[in-house]
Amino acid sequence: MPLKLADKELVVAEVAKIAATAQSAIAAEYRGMSVTAITSLRAKARQADVYLRVIKNTLAKRAIADTSFACMSDTLVGPIVLAFSLNDPGAAARVISEFAKTNDKLKVKSLSVGGQLLDGKDIDKLATLPTYDQAISMLMSVIQAPITQLVRTMAEPHAKLVRTVAAVRDSKQEAA
Repeated sequence: MPLKLADKELVVAEVAKIAATAQSAIAAEYRGMSVTAITSLRAKARQADVYLRVIKNTLAKRAIADTSFACMSDTLVGPIVLAFSLNDPGAAARVISEFAKTNDKLKVKSLSVGGQLLDGKDIDKLATLPTYDQAISMLMSVIQAPITQLVRTMAEPHAKLVRTVAAVRDSKQEAA
């Protein structure tokens, strides 16, 4: 059933609102996928806090026209599903990449991060980005390493003195 003009305007407004605040976007072709497969993809996207929308190309182009994802307009050809990462830039890439491993009919056309258009083959680069929590833990380990080394260095003279005294004690006990 075709959408009326008011419905189309609502769809464009909704996608534009999401695109304005999204971290990254992925356009993937879903030609030949079954409804159950798309439903499964949507469920996985909801769990990962990814906005997923099957949308007509003309409406998608209008929705992303004034956003940092406008660079994707030329790649919106054929039956397209748009995935927007709301909080984590790599979330949509992880969901689409994992799903594409088990379903070969889902083909990534393009992706965009920070206004930069990337080829669909680059999805693994985006999918392997650390999550927020992983990035914080990596940063904390980098910050903690020099402090840990300093503590070890400061404690080493005392430990060396204790080992020396223990060695002298052991040698005197053996001699006695």
